[in-house]
Amino acid sequence: MIKGINISNIFVFDQDQALDFYTGKLGLEVSADVEFGNMRWLTVRVPGQPEREIFLEMIGSGPVDPESVKQLRELVSKGATGFTVGFVTNDARKFFEVLKDRGVEVTQEPMEQPYGVDFGIRDPFGNHIRVVEQRPFQPQ
Repeated sequence: MIKGINISNIFVFDQDQALDFYTGKLGLEVSADVEFGNMRWLTVRVPGQPEREIFLEMIGSGPVDPESVKQLRELVSKGATGFTVGFVTNDARKFFEVLKDRGVEVTQEPMEQPYGVDFGIRDPFGNHIRVVEQRPFQPQ
């Protein structure tokens, strides 16, 4: 029986650039940065939350043919892979302003939703990210 989620991945084109974005702009921390021959195992997490990590996976680091790597890069850069990750914050509007000041690409400004206030951003590669200030769900 599954009892939790420990890791998920986000496809990136450059792990150093991804590291700068996810730690420098979003405020995550590095949980692992290990070289494995032709691949780099680079994970980040919310500070103080070791039970969940995000693998910043370099497209093409695994056994993928060059044509598939090209297609995957195109899909990610267009934002066609859909929702990638969602983060929770205590104050969505305040954090939105912080990210905007840091030059993060905004896809949707903060909006009231039945579940709280949320907004959308994209990482430098095209991945869609949501940030939410949660509250108990209020059906409309």
